[in-house]
Amino acid sequence: MRNLQQSCNFMAIEWWHDGPMGRFALNGNPMNAATQPEITAASPHVMNTYGRLPIALSHGQGCEVWDVNGRRYLDALAGIAVNTLGHNHPKLVPALQDQLGKLIHTSNYYHVPNQEVLAAQLVQLSGMTNVFFCSTGLEANEAAIKLARKFGHNKGIERPQIVVYENAFHGRSIATLSATGNTKIQAGFGPLVEGFIRVPLNDVDALRKATEGNPDVVAVFFEAIQGEGGIRPMQVEYLKQVRKLCDERDWLLMIDEVQCGMGRTGKWFAHQLAGIVPDVMPLAKGLGSGVPIGAVVAGPRAAQLFGPGNHGTTFGGNPLAMRAGVETLRIMQEDGLLQNAAMVGEHLHTALVRELRHEIASGAVKEVRGQGLMIGIELHRPCGPLLGSCADNGLLISVTAENVVRLLPPLIMTTAQADEVIAILCPLIRTFLASTP
Repeated sequence: MRNLQQSCNFMAIEWWHDGPMGRFALNGNPMNAATQPEITAASPHVMNTYGRLPIALSHGQGCEVWDVNGRRYLDALAGIAVNTLGHNHPKLVPALQDQLGKLIHTSNYYHVPNQEVLAAQLVQLSGMTNVFFCSTGLEANEAAIKLARKFGHNKGIERPQIVVYENAFHGRSIATLSATGNTKIQAGFGPLVEGFIRVPLNDVDALRKATEGNPDVVAVFFEAIQGEGGIRPMQVEYLKQVRKLCDERDWLLMIDEVQCGMGRTGKWFAHQLAGIVPDVMPLAKGLGSGVPIGAVVAGPRAAQLFGPGNHGTTFGGNPLAMRAGVETLRIMQEDGLLQNAAMVGEHLHTALVRELRHEIASGAVKEVRGQGLMIGIELHRPCGPLLGSCADNGLLISVTAENVVRLLPPLIMTTAQADEVIAILCPLIRTFLASTP
């Protein structure tokens, strides 16, 4: 029963199933929507770590989702760049059902055949060497930091240092939080981990100045397009300059593709827009189209740094996650989703600029930026209320960096659905900007 819901109070739990013929209790009795009280979205026994909207989603199809009260939403967020293939994909779901009937988890004491299949595909797509599998982007970024430190220690550097960036986001563990460039989310969790040098984006002179004469630098670590930082891309020329500098100084170039990778920009990985290849590349999010998965892809200079006992994971590389990754890549290639991301993304970007041209001219909208289906609309003031107003009007989006509307839809989105995004979002932005701050 795919769409199972729970109505819960302290003394009683009632379950039902939303099916094609309506809502049924588990005893089979139909539940009349007209007489059913609206279900309140609440999670009183779940730790309060998220600023949630009062919505509980029930099921989805393609780029659409429905909540437990039957309201429909157009999904322009894809679980924050996770649901590459949208919801209930007709090719993915049967493959995962098949895998569930075979093996979900074993352990890394044994070979997992689809680890090699997926690793070989990622190596081929990236031009790199080998892969370590984990379960999340945070874990992938932790592994990248460990690789950089091991690289330094192998060179006799006792206290290796890694260059990181302003406004970056790499995760919320202590090490990845230390690499992140956001003092708000770091507050209350000190002391942070040492060994990071912070520089601004797209400024090679600042990078040279911050590292000049420092023999302990071992790596440069950044997102090709900052996601949580406000959809801020690294410029193509800058990417080339940093690649050259890393080669000259024997540093690892480590590019976090957790959010911007896996076809979202119209390339498999966003850095490929610059024609470069990194030494280390963390992946996650869209790689499994909703099934938790992470990976670190390594080039020749980093591929042999880890040996048995240097790193590991319980859940990483399990048969279910690997099947999800293999099938996601297969479907993306069969259905031309990179080309679709580029085409629909360009359509969406062009329409946003056209519909918001007056707000852009006045400075109320500072910029529409991004690549493919990773788009940010920066307003001149914080715009958190748009998250709720969009949801109230049937559109799921994100607001990040306080004043940037973030669009990360499934890569299967059509131009017609992109037009629906525009029809809902742009009037709401105009209304918001016209309101009193």
